Amino acid sequence: MTDTLRPAETPVPPAPDGSRKLRRSIGVVGGTLLTLSCVTPASTLFVVVPDLFGTLGTATALTIAVGSLLCVAVAFCYAELGTLVPSAGGEYAMVSTLAGRLAGWLVFVLSLLVVVIVPPVIAMGTADYLAPVVHLDPAVAGASVMLLATLAGLLDLRANAWITGVFLVLEVVAAAVVAVLGFAHAERGPGSLVSMQVAGTGGGTDPVTALLVVSGLAIALFVTQGFSTAVYLSEELRNPRTDVARTVLATLAVSTVIILVPVVALTLGASSVEELTAGDLSGMVTAWSGSAVGAFVSLCVALAIVNAGIVMVIQNSRVLFASARDKAWPEPVNALFSRLGRFGSPWVSTLAVGVPGAALCFVDLDTLYGVTGVSVTGMYLLVAVAALLARRGAHRQARAWRMPLWPATPVLLIGVLAYVLSRQETGHLLLTGGITAAATLYWALYLRPRPGSRWLVTIPEDARS
Repeated sequence: MTDTLRPAETPVPPAPDGSRKLRRSIGVVGGTLLTLSCVTPASTLFVVVPDLFGTLGTATALTIAVGSLLCVAVAFCYAELGTLVPSAGGEYAMVSTLAGRLAGWLVFVLSLLVVVIVPPVIAMGTADYLAPVVHLDPAVAGASVMLLATLAGLLDLRANAWITGVFLVLEVVAAAVVAVLGFAHAERGPGSLVSMQVAGTGGGTDPVTALLVVSGLAIALFVTQGFSTAVYLSEELRNPRTDVARTVLATLAVSTVIILVPVVALTLGASSVEELTAGDLSGMVTAWSGSAVGAFVSLCVALAIVNAGIVMVIQNSRVLFASARDKAWPEPVNALFSRLGRFGSPWVSTLAVGVPGAALCFVDLDTLYGVTGVSVTGMYLLVAVAALLARRGAHRQARAWRMPLWPATPVLLIGVLAYVLSRQETGHLLLTGGITAAATLYWALYLRPRPGSRWLVTIPEDARS
């Protein structure tokens, strides 16, 4: 692994004088806690994975493992581009700088879809895990979590790092308990992990095809997707040139272990393929351990979901803040979204992502999953294209962490992601494509004719040293 910073002046323009800047208030520990919390290992395990069990059965662990391998290549791209272009704009700043303003705008639209949809998807799982204490409607519980997370997102980032750190410990404990119980009650051998079976509708089992696994990779990519938060936080890390890459790669490694090991344990410990396919993880834990431990795990997961909401709102508000600072909208809108509150957080942008997220908790969950999978895959694809262009011209000598096996890594990633994208449901492709087409029209009619005053992607002056 190459970890050398190459001395030269980066070609990325600095932020204009007078632009609003975020505080460099967190180090590696705080950034890692926030980034790991955004992956939300336990909430992903207990909210997203059950849906994968429902469609992939015993092939779920294999699909997540393959998705994690793909994410290694994605993380290499993020680590290199995130140190080359350390901006709170994340993907769109990186892609705009290296692949052009239109490509960057399309990435921004896809990332905006992800940042608006993912928090309510996770938040709606709260009701299931609060059931030992109180019964709530999933949509109402999810909306409440989103509003609570929005309020927390208005606070100082350093305070939120410690809050999310405490919650992170609880969710890691919950995932560890599930793993220990699953392995202790194993009903089948390791061969079941590649048996490729799912419960059939009329009883018995059905085979899981390779094409179904490929289709499921879009959601599998989403399972460990949160490592990109390190890039969004690059303007608030004290040493972004080194800390971004370290945080991205370490977060992916830790989150993969926290998620994949319990999935393997659940696959081995389920009493039948039917029980595994049903995806009632809380019921399985209770059956293995008794109601007290089951209730403890459920409450830990509920806290993990709240944690996820807080971190995602923090991350997502930074994306909207950066887009306003980079003049993506008419000037009155830019002024609102770039406004900072007394704690140094972009409070209008925080409200703008948190409140609509609460409303999305009342939308069909399958549609949200589908659009998220397509958006994440498309976003990763464009990031890989940017990584392929990261060493041409002046960028070749810029100070940045450099990935191993370039250009083979981004080339292979582009091919695989394009194929995964082609295997998604037509309805989800059309819906996401329609939103992207509308955004392209906005680009053509408003942003493109104003190259000197709109969509001016920059990074802070202090990030260039």
